[in-house]
Amino acid sequence: MRPAGEHRLTSLGLYALAALAEIAGCFAAWAVLRDGRSVWWLLPGLACLAVFAWLLARIDSPFAGRAFAAYGGVYIAASLAWMWVVEGARPDRYDALGMLVCLAGAGLILFAPRPG
Repeated sequence: MRPAGEHRLTSLGLYALAALAEIAGCFAAWAVLRDGRSVWWLLPGLACLAVFAWLLARIDSPFAGRAFAAYGGVYIAASLAWMWVVEGARPDRYDALGMLVCLAGAGLILFAPRPG
């Protein structure tokens, strides 16, 4: 059994990698459908989405629904980071506030003490 701190670091790292993979995969579809990029962009996009699903399934949680719900907050933060770094649009204060609210909720779902 892993110490609680190690579980948290492992889960956070997996969530971060999963978010990067999912956003990259979805961005590939966006690029094809909205930006007129070659349909070949979908191949690495699909690979990224497969990696995303594999990583998310590695989260140490007894219930998929809880792991997926907590992931939502991480996804929001990663999406805003993507918008800033890749797309060049800086998040505004409402983006940041919304992200903090979502991350607090994700932390509560993921790290709340539960019996058993």
